[in-house]
Amino acid sequence: MYTKRQIVDLLNEKDEGVLRDLFRRADEVRREFAGDAVHLRGLIEFSNHCRRDCLYCGLRRSNGKAVRYRMEIPEIFSQAVEAKNLGFHTVVLQSGEDSYYTAKDLAALVRDIKESLSIAVTLSIGERTYEDYKRMKEAGADRYLLRFETTDPILFKALKPDSHYAKRFLCLRWLRELGYQLGSGSMVGLPGQTVESLAADILKYKELDLDMIGLGPYISHPDTPLAGCANGTMDMVLKVTAIARIVTRNAHMPATTASGTIDPEGRQKALQCGANVLMPNLTPRQYREHYLIYPDKICIDEEPVKCRSCVDGMAAALGRTISTDAGHSLKMARQ
Repeated sequence: MYTKRQIVDLLNEKDEGVLRDLFRRADEVRREFAGDAVHLRGLIEFSNHCRRDCLYCGLRRSNGKAVRYRMEIPEIFSQAVEAKNLGFHTVVLQSGEDSYYTAKDLAALVRDIKESLSIAVTLSIGERTYEDYKRMKEAGADRYLLRFETTDPILFKALKPDSHYAKRFLCLRWLRELGYQLGSGSMVGLPGQTVESLAADILKYKELDLDMIGLGPYISHPDTPLAGCANGTMDMVLKVTAIARIVTRNAHMPATTASGTIDPEGRQKALQCGANVLMPNLTPRQYREHYLIYPDKICIDEEPVKCRSCVDGMAAALGRTISTDAGHSLKMARQ
């Protein structure tokens, strides 16, 4: 287990030999605790409406240039059916914080997916009430992803002016108490972020005992107040990924689309530095181009079947297999 000082030193490390050793160790830890299988999660981005005004996000409510959309519940279910037909064992239902969808509606959707398709369901829909979380869990939702983005309360307040730091972590506590497999994470390279705060993020992953860790680079969106700010770098993303794998050992960690956006080989590199999950985008093409948290997102024009074949080939090229199960938490006590 690294100390915060050791993590800071590794994040500042420039020596290529030291970094090769770090990445090699992370890959060994991944192999020992997570295996060689790459777990696939089919991503369905069902609404880009959001009540929040986060400075970094293209979906922020103040972005008047965003072309908004909402998928209706039967349409979301149809995409889940397609995911099942393509061999996915998990779907991730993701949206902005959109109150159009009630907990009752989402619970009914989750129940239909679980009963009809027998696949795992991850929700990524932001902050809700305890009662909402409970209702969706009782309907069969398996996992919940709620990224905190940064553990630095000052930076959090600056970047998320209408959100509350304590409430974010309260929601994470509720989700854990309700029995969700819990996912969170942070953004690497946020304007104003320090390596000290990144080190604190990594230690927070361990403290929260996360089942899933989502992290990727900050990418500046031209229609936000942070337009023109420098993007996060792939080098730092790989360092954070590797250290997080070594520190947490058995959390699922995606090689994110954002990493593939800033580096054509970004996802492959992340898979060699500790990541063990890929999340192909199964959102219908007519909506996908409008779910732009950041610009120039890869795979906008690909059909779901092409996305599936792409990730199969990516895993095979690295000598990895594709998991044939739902990829539930690697923390055996909670399976």
